[in-house]
Amino acid sequence: MSLRLSTVILPYRRWSEGGRAAWTRAEELGFHTAYTYDHLSWRSFRDGPWFGAIPTLTAAASVTERMRLGTLVTSPNFRHPVTLAKELISLDDVSDGRVTLGIGAGGTGFDATALGQEPWTPRERADRFAEFTALLDRLLTEDAVTYEGDFYSADEARNIPGCVQRPRLPFAVAATGPRGLKLAARYGQAWVTTGDPKLYETGTPEQSFEALRGQLDKLAETCAATGRDVSELDKVLLTGFTPDRGGPLESLDAFVDFAGRHQELGFTELVIHWPIPDSQFAAEEKVFELIAMEALTQLS
Repeated sequence: MSLRLSTVILPYRRWSEGGRAAWTRAEELGFHTAYTYDHLSWRSFRDGPWFGAIPTLTAAASVTERMRLGTLVTSPNFRHPVTLAKELISLDDVSDGRVTLGIGAGGTGFDATALGQEPWTPRERADRFAEFTALLDRLLTEDAVTYEGDFYSADEARNIPGCVQRPRLPFAVAATGPRGLKLAARYGQAWVTTGDPKLYETGTPEQSFEALRGQLDKLAETCAATGRDVSELDKVLLTGFTPDRGGPLESLDAFVDFAGRHQELGFTELVIHWPIPDSQFAAEEKVFELIAMEALTQLS
């Protein structure tokens, strides 16, 4: 499968002050998908502007025509499957079937306590993630759903007319642990990773590469155990969180080398962050645009 190149545009700018321009430019540059983070706030951006993912994607859908749109990633931290399903069906309709839902277990950041709750343990996050994903799958494929679970409930929740994409919009499941990989194998149309977070500070690019190889092997083993052909899943690498950091965006040659190695490893989509000055995602815009326009041509 040929490699696809996508971007993630963080929702930190007002729509009238560069927000809209980034999404329209992303389509002009030919990105396959433009994603955004689905958080209430995020790390170093917490004390600055930060806008909601679903309204941002809805606005982006209205100013683009071809490019796919999505979240990287939505989690149970502050969302309920019933209300999220209604919003996703509406977004899928506005975009004429161009939405991908990146979905994950969530973490211990600001989202985990913003509603006044105590942070969930890793086991509870995994439990909630499993129930959240299974219920969301039903809500997006059935006209009416009644369900009583350990964490979530639905009482005659109606979702007519359903998604434009059938049987529902695709899930890109972010996971590296055994339970999450099982969810990817069962419900995912794509699998997402950022690499091994333990290697970010002190690891090497080669160690990261081998860790990614191990994750891909585990995904294949999990799919085989559940009767799923692993080739049916796209393999998505959200870059910027491996020891390479911003190195691949320093030049076209550096990115082509990075992308080629990871394509050979088995990834089908690479996601690069839209440049943000004075942040961990700082990059030269001219180089970024050159990568967007020419990198895949050099890999073909």
